Formats: sequence, structure tokens, C-alpha cells
Amino acid sequence: MKKRGPTVQKASPLRFLVSLGGLSAVCLVLLFGRIIVTDSSRYIFLLWNLALAIIPAILAWTLVLRVRRHGWLGWQQIGLALLWLSFLPNSFYMITDFVHLRPNYEAELMFDIVLLSSFLLAGLVYGFLSVYLVHNQLLDRFKANKALLLLAFIFLLSSFAVYLGRFSRYNSWDVLLRPAGLLFDVSERFVNPGAHSQTYLTTLIFFLLLFSLYLVVWEATRLIKSR
Repeated sequence: MKKRGPTVQKASPLRFLVSLGGLSAVCLVLLFGRIIVTDSSRYIFLLWNLALAIIPAILAWTLVLRVRRHGWLGWQQIGLALLWLSFLPNSFYMITDFVHLRPNYEAELMFDIVLLSSFLLAGLVYGFLSVYLVHNQLLDRFKANKALLLLAFIFLLSSFAVYLGRFSRYNSWDVLLRPAGLLFDVSERFVNPGAHSQTYLTTLIFFLLLFSLYLVVWEATRLIKSR
């Protein structure tokens, strides 16, 4: 009698969404648990940062649905793509929140490390998920190397935006609310690069980390699909 191999569960979008919700729930439990126990709202800003980190995943999913039906060439798809690009850095921004980490006599330092790490990892998951969705659609239009090159440029822009968010205190809304100031600060760094070496170094560090992490995620999913 032939032995049956182990039953492999099919991928389920619902289970995947539940797992994402579970990850976010863990972040919230840690955050509100700290607030209740310490009576301190020191890290309440993480709640807003997580909400912003989720937006690119929603935009990417909406963009993918429209691209599948109508292709890339259309004002709605182009608008969604630009909106996604402007919000994508928010998913990676929480990597800079560790600047707030210090002994504070409210909670154990190790707990705060886990708290910040949970939000950072959640942000990375949402960010990489949104890039992964767009990446798959780009492969229908471009060759693999060109799609990867385009993604590298997107990660470079996101890394620069993360720098601007942390050090110049810009956010995604400022593209509309403070366009003149944003344009001036960005152009100043290209016109006078010698005075802004920190900009280039920090952007490069963020880019190397984020892009290399995404490549691992991308290749891992391809390996799993090929089995």
C-alpha cells in the first residue's frame, strides 16, 4: 500500500490577513500594557507610526487590483502608484524610532527594546508586503533585472525619505502641505553635497539594509514556490 505524504495546507489569503492582524495586535498589547502599568504615554507615537506603515500595503493591494484589470497606463493607476511611493517610507521609518530608547525608570529597558522591535518588524512586514505585490506586477511588464533595478531605485528614494523624516521632520503629507520647503531642502542637498555628507551616508546605510532584507524575502518566496 502506497504511503501518503504529509498534507500541505494551501495558502489562504484569510489566514495571511489574520496573521498580519495578530502581529499588529501583539504590538498594541505591548504598547497599551506598558501605558497601563507605567501610567506613561511615552511611546504612544508608535500607534500613529504603525497606522502609517499599514497604508502602503493597502495602497499596493488597490493598485494591483486596478493594474490587473486596466494595466499600468491610466491616470488612476499612475496616481495610486505615486501615492504608494509617497507613503512607502512610513513602513520603514520605525527603524529610526530606536533613537528614543534609553533607561527611563518606567519599564525595564529590555521590555522597551522588545516593544520598539515589535513595531519595527510589523512596519517592515507591511512595507515588504507592499513592495512584493508591486514587484510581481512589474514582472508582467519588465524583465526581471529591470524590475529589480526599478525596485532598487524605489528603496533608495524611500531611504532618502526616511532620512528626511527623522532629521528634517518631513512626512508624506508635506508633499502637498509644504512643497516649497521640501523642494528647497532636497535640492540643497544636491546643489551643495559637501555640506550634507550625513544625508548621503545615512541614506546609503538605510538603502543597503532595506534592499538586502527585501532581496532575502523575495528569494525565499521564490524558493518556496519552486518546491
